[in-house]
Amino acid sequence: WFFSSCPEVELETVTVNVTIQDFVGSVVSELVFRNMQQVSKETMFIFPVDSDTVVHTFYATMGDSCIEAMLWEKEEAQQLCKATSGMENLRHLQDQWDLWGPVFACFLGTLPPNREVTISLCYVQELPLQPDGAALFCWPRELFPQRKYIRSCLSRLFLRAGRMSSEEVMSENLRFSISLKSGHAVSHIAINSSHTPLQYTAPDQTSAEVSLKSSPWMQDNLKLLVYYRGPHALSAVVERRDPKASPGTLLGDPVVMVTLMPNIPEVVPSPGQLGEFLFLMDRSLFQDAQVPGLRSAHPSTCPQNTLLFLLKSLPLGCYFNIYSFGATFKAFYPQSVEYTQESMDNAVGRISSITPDLGGWDLFGLLRCIYNTPLLQGQPRQLFIFIQRKTSSKEEAVMAEVYRHRDCHRCFCFPTNNCDSFNLFLAMALETKGECVCIHSRMDMPSEAVKCLQRALQPVATGISLHWDLPPGLEVSMIRKAPVMIFQGYQSSIYAQICGQAQDAEVDEGAVTLQYHVGKQSFGYTLRFSLSPSSDDRMPVHRMAMMHLLWKLAWEGTSRAKKDIQQSAVKSSLSLGVPSTFTSSVAVRMKQRHAWHHDSLSLDSSMLFSPSFNLVPCQLLWLRGSRPVWFESTKAWMVQKCQFCLEMLGRKGPDSEALTQISTFCKVSPLSTRLCDLSGLRIMVALQKANGSWALTAALASALRLSKADVVEQRPSEDVRPAAWATVLALVWLHHYKWKVSWSELLEAKACRWLRDQAGVHLDECLEAANSLLGCLVEPTIFRI
Repeated sequence: WFFSSCPEVELETVTVNVTIQDFVGSVVSELVFRNMQQVSKETMFIFPVDSDTVVHTFYATMGDSCIEAMLWEKEEAQQLCKATSGMENLRHLQDQWDLWGPVFACFLGTLPPNREVTISLCYVQELPLQPDGAALFCWPRELFPQRKYIRSCLSRLFLRAGRMSSEEVMSENLRFSISLKSGHAVSHIAINSSHTPLQYTAPDQTSAEVSLKSSPWMQDNLKLLVYYRGPHALSAVVERRDPKASPGTLLGDPVVMVTLMPNIPEVVPSPGQLGEFLFLMDRSLFQDAQVPGLRSAHPSTCPQNTLLFLLKSLPLGCYFNIYSFGATFKAFYPQSVEYTQESMDNAVGRISSITPDLGGWDLFGLLRCIYNTPLLQGQPRQLFIFIQRKTSSKEEAVMAEVYRHRDCHRCFCFPTNNCDSFNLFLAMALETKGECVCIHSRMDMPSEAVKCLQRALQPVATGISLHWDLPPGLEVSMIRKAPVMIFQGYQSSIYAQICGQAQDAEVDEGAVTLQYHVGKQSFGYTLRFSLSPSSDDRMPVHRMAMMHLLWKLAWEGTSRAKKDIQQSAVKSSLSLGVPSTFTSSVAVRMKQRHAWHHDSLSLDSSMLFSPSFNLVPCQLLWLRGSRPVWFESTKAWMVQKCQFCLEMLGRKGPDSEALTQISTFCKVSPLSTRLCDLSGLRIMVALQKANGSWALTAALASALRLSKADVVEQRPSEDVRPAAWATVLALVWLHHYKWKVSWSELLEAKACRWLRDQAGVHLDECLEAANSLLGCLVEPTIFRI
């Protein structure tokens, strides 16, 4: 995105070439901006980066000079930055800019009146899987020619007696071509913009092309959905080696990207494979509690109620733990325990012992403690985080730790509306394929939490393994391994280096088999793929694989024994333009006649101090502003047209536009107007047993606003056990008030499962008697038989 001190710096021409192969995209773009003002303007280019995107090329051309961003070994880059004037502006920008998250920023200097600057931006990224199986590519609306500029062009054409329409003007300023490839064959596409018909360029329809005619309607972001033929759980993209690189290196060997999209049927998970649920509760939320127990001044936002309802909604056989945090953090148990009647009662009894604490909070330390606890075999780990204070941890360190473990857990985050670290929790939820729900002070916290728990209890693919079948002489070296689990509706991409030399050159096909479990069911899929793919000079698969390799090396540390490996990785990083913890960006302004390109001889650092070169402030930054730089579906490309002034860098508060953008990721619900008796509800929920049943007690009758004698007398027959009759009564009561308590689904499901497992329960008779006693009209479908 282009940012300037004045919105009159307009995007004039856009040229974009996109190549999509299965679930990896490669983009080469050229953006021409013009200063429409009569005065010079200081300009800057800034764009977000994320864990699924690698920006490998950036340069800007203004007049006879060119600014090019390059990667250097970190220590050498730091020395160069010391010699660069204006770097303090970037450091000031880090704390004062109103956006939040990791970005690349480069100052371009002064743009004279009516002059142009041309931005060249190239990146590769993994594309997300949509629920209907399509690959989604997005392009931001702000990177299309602006309507204001189009009107200006039309006015000039009109003065020249021209007759061109706005669509014709748009086609002159928008050249957007898309190439599609897939071994599964391209079925069809969907684009929210006018475009040319899909043209197949191969007889087997494994490649196709399409071009845009105009930008999307209503100034929407461009959304391209690519559908491939036939159902499939596996996709493989093999990329040829760089012939200039030595065999045995990452560049010198072919690399395969395998996208795992397991079919996860709706099944009833077996006990012991339901997951590990960790509830992290901010102790500052407890400061409004007025009396011990489960009462609060505001029952709908009471953290004690939230924990109670979550605990009661868990299924038998899962594992759980509760962490409360403030100046320090404490766990109810040293490690997660199995969910039984005894453990549930113990946890419910300990909720009232959580005391308020307004001290600081080390989120990084708490997460590291949790991540260092070994995963329970076959148990998906899911975190529910309730927070209203600001964490004292560095946000970039927290996100690095979350990213490191993103394949083996999921985060559901519930920051309050006044939480200063809101953007961090939004990012954590997106990175782990969870959900972030903003809790307003008047919202029903238990309701939102239980809704997310419903999603967390959906079936999960576990026990994931890959088995390779390659021609003799070839083997795979895993760069990014298969994840521990894959949640329903998501995919995961792994990368492997194909090493060795095939003994038979005529055998050019390999196979990979995916095996996984959903509950007690086992699944297996095999995909055969070609080992002789067409070459791609952009090398998107190699770049993505390099990104994951560099992450892995950064986590493993910098011991002397690994220095050779790291030096080799840095060399590859520099050659591919993939940022890492071992490298840093340096931008150089030079005369175009002296312009340096990656295919030329290496540039020596001493050359940068010659009169022909000028170092420019350019760096990867972690902004700490108020608005998230995450873009719908791809996370990376959050687009906002902002104003920037070098003389007056100031923090701006969130506006209505920011709230609209945030709402695409966060559910912000209005105050609930339910009139249900929450005290009676708390009692009813507290009385439910871990297996889903209720006992026939005076406390239950009181919650139903009946006497125990009335409840006992109305039992349909002596053949119906008291616990079954009590469970039907409680189930009917909950269901009758469902319009007031929308989140009782899990409690009802537990009760139904327990009733179905009981012998000799006459459900029709019990339902009729319960309706009569409670004055309800609940249908037999309540039992889900």
